[in-house]
Amino acid sequence: MKKVTLRPKDKEYMFLDADNVTPDNFAGKTLDEVRAVEIYEGNRTYALGDYFDVIGETDPDPNEIGIVIDGSVPKVKYIGMKMSAGKLLVKGSVGMYAGGWMTGGRLRVNGDAGAYAGIAMEGGELVIDGNAGDYVGANYRGDWRGMKGGKIVVSGNAGSDIGEAMVGGEIVVKGNADLQAGIHAHGGKIVIEGDAESRVGAQMTKGDIIVLGKIGYWLPGFIYKKDDQIDYDGKQYAVKVYQGDRGEGGKGTLYYAGA
Repeated sequence: MKKVTLRPKDKEYMFLDADNVTPDNFAGKTLDEVRAVEIYEGNRTYALGDYFDVIGETDPDPNEIGIVIDGSVPKVKYIGMKMSAGKLLVKGSVGMYAGGWMTGGRLRVNGDAGAYAGIAMEGGELVIDGNAGDYVGANYRGDWRGMKGGKIVVSGNAGSDIGEAMVGGEIVVKGNADLQAGIHAHGGKIVIEGDAESRVGAQMTKGDIIVLGKIGYWLPGFIYKKDDQIDYDGKQYAVKVYQGDRGEGGKGTLYYAGA
């Protein structure tokens, strides 16, 4: 696999939109052409090379390209947007919309990710080694469909409204989640290994949510069905199984091990 490394320059900026930083867009380009790839600061267009040193080697096949952003870029948005192949590694934190609309490939963030990570994701894998903001795997405003496929893993904590309106795929949060995990879900699977603040599965109609820690506040629309055992990550957990959100006529399933 060929590697292209982007090293942030010591240059001040407000926020950058870097939706063109993907193996798909780098495939078949020379390094000079990669340096000339357009990114945006506000409503102005700049070259990628204005903000990053670019070294390495590309390939005609995006599956054979690995991009490494060698540093923390918390004010750079849309990294990995719509990527379908290859690998992208950020050695630090990223801004909003990381991995949004992904259909394939693998994006890994060694730090934290801003809001809307993996928004409307359709495939591939997004791994966040730190914490994630609100709306992980959620829907774009005005669209009732959120995450459709792929997998998102957050090693730390996640914000509110993760998996909003998701219809497929899987979200795993190894820490805690804030309010309204799985709100408006129509499918897919969410696993919260820590605690969930409250209103889990609000207005969900389908899908599965597993909470291994405690839920702070329960919605009355979830009805107890039975005690059960589930296997997760090679371990057996005793859970109480609930169905809801019945206020929406929902038949989503909530597996709760924190009781």
